[in-house]
Amino acid sequence: MLSRSRLVLGLAGSMTILLGQSTKVEDLAPGKVLVMERQAPDPVFAQSVILLVHYDEDGVLGVMLNQPARVPLSKLRELPGTGGRSDPIYAGGPVEVGTVTALMRAPRAVADAMHVTADVYAVQTRNGLEAALKASKGPADFRVYLGYCGWTMDQLRNEVRLGSWYIFDHGERFAFDAEPDTLWKRLIDRTAGQFAFTVRPAAGLPRLR
Repeated sequence: MLSRSRLVLGLAGSMTILLGQSTKVEDLAPGKVLVMERQAPDPVFAQSVILLVHYDEDGVLGVMLNQPARVPLSKLRELPGTGGRSDPIYAGGPVEVGTVTALMRAPRAVADAMHVTADVYAVQTRNGLEAALKASKGPADFRVYLGYCGWTMDQLRNEVRLGSWYIFDHGERFAFDAEPDTLWKRLIDRTAGQFAFTVRPAAGLPRLR
């Protein structure tokens, strides 16, 4: 019979911990996704998931991906083409809540679009918004955000060093998530030390057949 201590050592040697993508400031860049830690130091950002749209010495801009405002896009009457659209407008962040930013997924940029990552673009001008809306087929490729999240580069780097944010790659996988209300929970769970086991016998133990 194997002793309990020997069995535990055998499992420990084959255990992989699945953690968040990164907590290094060097990994900050456009297209990365910030996931707020469980104990948010600022309640404004509690349980937030933010796509970084712009990141350089001039400043950092992102939009919250998981805060649908329960107001349909059809209410944004200033933009032609929104009539009949029942998909929600999103709260993009606490800064300049009267401004509009849209994310679009497209094989190529429309007018005034800024490339974010992969096939995802951001637009903020009226011409860009109208062009993106015209090309849109629905919420799977076009979303509108009121306001945004903004930092200086040094401010965001300091928050990351303090452990406030986890950084995930591949923002294109999350920008148009079908269940934004649960996005933070799903991503933060990936930072909590979930375990994946590869069963290997400890050295000297017989293999089961």
